[in-house]
Parts: sequence; structure tokens; C-alpha cells
Amino acid sequence: MRGVSSTFADRLPSHGLLILRVIVATALIARLVQFINGASLQTAAPHVIAAAAGLLVLLGFWTHVGGAVLAICEFFIGFSHNHDPWLSVLLASIGVALALLGPGTWSVDARRSGWKRIEIRRPDN
Repeated sequence: MRGVSSTFADRLPSHGLLILRVIVATALIARLVQFINGASLQTAAPHVIAAAAGLLVLLGFWTHVGGAVLAICEFFIGFSHNHDPWLSVLLASIGVALALLGPGTWSVDARRSGWKRIEIRRPDN
């Protein structure tokens, strides 16, 4: 039986996932800082939750959960606010992709769980 993060991408795919995680988290945190000036708590709450999920994604800690929360928050932001929704749709799509792909080797999840190796032995007859 495999766990959620039983295997991790290595070498170049892992570096690509790291770059993707850094870019998404930077965009979410920069948008929160830009949005938080003068906003009410009710309108800022989805941005704060998305930025917190971005921090989880950046660290590679609970990446599957963070990516799913990121996608839900960004779809909510994209279709509930009066602005162009395409940045939110893009960030939500990347959140879904990260939730499905996982964090990669350069992450807290990889250091915490490590590589799993399953050996199947032939039964002795």
C-alpha cells in the first residue's frame, strides 16, 4: 500500500517542481501584500488563506493539501471578485498540478518521508 508521497521526482523534474513552487508562492505572497492595503477582513481572508497555502507549497510541506486549498481559494477569488479572473485561474491550475504531481525531492515532505522501496519476494515452493 502506497502513502500519499511515497515517491518523489528526482533530478531535472525535481528542479522544475522547485522552480514552479517558488514562482507560485512568490506570486501569491506578492498579491497578498499588494491587496492587503486598505482591504476589509472579509475580502482579504481568501487571499490570506491562499498565501498560507502558498507557504506550504513553497516549503513542500503537505504539498497535496496546500495545492488543493490553493486551487479552491483561487477559484473562489477569481469568480467572486470584480476583476480579471485569469490570474486566479492560472494560479488555481498550477495548484491542482502541484497537488497531483507532488513536491519533488527538494521539499520538507521528501526529507520527512524519504524514498520508499517495496521489495516483492517470490514465495518459496
